[in-house]
Amino acid sequence: MEAAAVAALAERIDGAFDDAVRAILACEGRVITTGIGKSGHIAGKVAGTLTSTGTPSQFLHPADALHGDVGIVSSKELVLLLSYSGETEEILALLPTLKQIGPKMIAMTGRTDSTLAKASQVVLDVSIDREACPHNLAPTTSTTVMVALGDALALAVMQARDFQHADFARYHPAGSLGRRLLLRVSDVMRTGDELAIVPESSLLIDTIIAITRAGAGAACVVNGEGQMIGLFAEGDIRRSLLRGCDPKTTQVSEAMISDFYRIAGDPLAAEALEIFRTLPKKVGELPVLGEAGEPIGMLMLKDLIRAGLG
Repeated sequence: MEAAAVAALAERIDGAFDDAVRAILACEGRVITTGIGKSGHIAGKVAGTLTSTGTPSQFLHPADALHGDVGIVSSKELVLLLSYSGETEEILALLPTLKQIGPKMIAMTGRTDSTLAKASQVVLDVSIDREACPHNLAPTTSTTVMVALGDALALAVMQARDFQHADFARYHPAGSLGRRLLLRVSDVMRTGDELAIVPESSLLIDTIIAITRAGAGAACVVNGEGQMIGLFAEGDIRRSLLRGCDPKTTQVSEAMISDFYRIAGDPLAAEALEIFRTLPKKVGELPVLGEAGEPIGMLMLKDLIRAGLG
């Protein structure tokens, strides 16, 4: 029954919906949503969806509004009022004050001839045949239709604003999408004391000490100009010892890997994770090089996982 009501609502979207979208786009202030009971919960949800998709919005409880909170409303705001009957006492009590302040008002109601509808500049019709409740009493179908229309309104405005993935991520920095679209290698890589850098003339024992002090998995080996020419990882320590190398006399240049994987610049951390996944040989760390080929950081696979990307 609820699904059928939403389908029927889609069929009767008309110019009023377009007017509502244009009104929100033209709003110089915030979109204030209000309603009480189930409609109030939906009004709060609509405000949250609008805000997270590029339209500053705020829910205003009608009872609180009548006791001073209506002060957040100015003529620059737009007020979206939700009331299926269009005769909700608290909403009607608010209308005279809103008329005096002068914001544009959009009604979301099931009765287009109601007091609320007559007081509003735009009326969104959410009427239904009956509630899914077996007694046709509990708000069920009507609330589902309100939620669907609220979502449609917010998403139509979002599209009209050309609100993109990166914009969404900016407003959701703690979410997985935000991390994937905002977090860069420079935000995750290890630098400073956590980056082991040794000259090519260093002995293996000194390189091992540098790796241990940094708490790293590898050391970056550089030439006299500071450019990285090799990587010496923990696995190379074992392999050099098995070959009989003396850590106290063997230089790291004799045991380092010259043909090493690397990351250049500052790509998205998610892109770096993909590099880890697609390498023909699995590694736990990748050096990050600057423009001159100098090591500026060490990116650890486990740090990407901890950041919530894996």
